[in-house]
Amino acid sequence: MVAMNPFLPVSEEEIAARIFWIRQHRVMLDRDLAVLFDTKTIRLREQVKRNMDRFPENFMFALSDEEIVDLSQQGVFTSVQQLGGSRPLVFTEHGVLQLANVLRSARAAEMSVRIIEVFVKLRSLLSDHRELLTRMEGVEHKLNGHDLALEELFQLIRQLLHVPVPERKAIGYRAS
Repeated sequence: MVAMNPFLPVSEEEIAARIFWIRQHRVMLDRDLAVLFDTKTIRLREQVKRNMDRFPENFMFALSDEEIVDLSQQGVFTSVQQLGGSRPLVFTEHGVLQLANVLRSARAAEMSVRIIEVFVKLRSLLSDHRELLTRMEGVEHKLNGHDLALEELFQLIRQLLHVPVPERKAIGYRAS
């Protein structure tokens, strides 16, 4: 990837497009963070290795083979060979902040603030969607109740339409 120009701003949409949902966490790939922080991926990984005690499992983790294949099928990697034999590291919101502290560059500090803002906006959007989903489930539950009541009503109407008419006795003389 080409390094970012430090004078060009990065939009929130560009940052949000680099955030993925993996193992129930919103995360960013090490290579994307390296581009945003205007450093090389190898330098970023070196700093992480030197400061492993600052990156617990809920801050950073390496992708499994299945996750790498999933991301390559989504077009995140052009091919698995592009990785060069190393497993990508992914960083959660807290990991991004910790990574900026470890890298200690002005660009990393600036971009980490912008990235955290995008994470916060995504979280608020998700909570808005959850509220909407809860309301829709309530409406669906009501409609399901109405559906059952309407079905019972239609069954009763069908029964009334198909009530057998009793045979009437013929009036008059019978011929034998």
